[in-house]
Amino acid sequence: MTVLPARLSIVTLGARDMDALRRFYRALGWPELPQGDDTWTGFLLGGVLLALFPVDDLTAEAAPGSEAPTGWSGVTLACAVDTRDAVDRTYTAAVTAGATPVAPATDRPWGGRSAFIADPEGNRWEITWGPETTFDERGGLLTWG
Repeated sequence: MTVLPARLSIVTLGARDMDALRRFYRALGWPELPQGDDTWTGFLLGGVLLALFPVDDLTAEAAPGSEAPTGWSGVTLACAVDTRDAVDRTYTAAVTAGATPVAPATDRPWGGRSAFIADPEGNRWEITWGPETTFDERGGLLTWG
């Protein structure tokens, strides 16, 4: 029996406006893959690829016969940062880069701190810090909490 490896390699966002999303993620300072264009692109983030793919093409591949989704999907992506104060700084920088503020930085009951933003197409991102969080040398998450 084949087992699905316990790893997350690629997160793909279905894009309605590839140009706008590409500009937004580049404005965050994230390096785009050299082969990126408006038919497909990606940003390598600490060992996970954030891919952008036209939503109609993604729907045809991942949900044949379905309509392209509209509205918030109920999924959030998260960027864990090194310190409690970095949540506030990162939230402000993301809004300056064009993110829509969703929820300002707040201390959470579990001991961490987080804030929420949305990219130009409404994809929700959590900027989060946990007191027990550690990262590897490339920014990959080793421990959380």
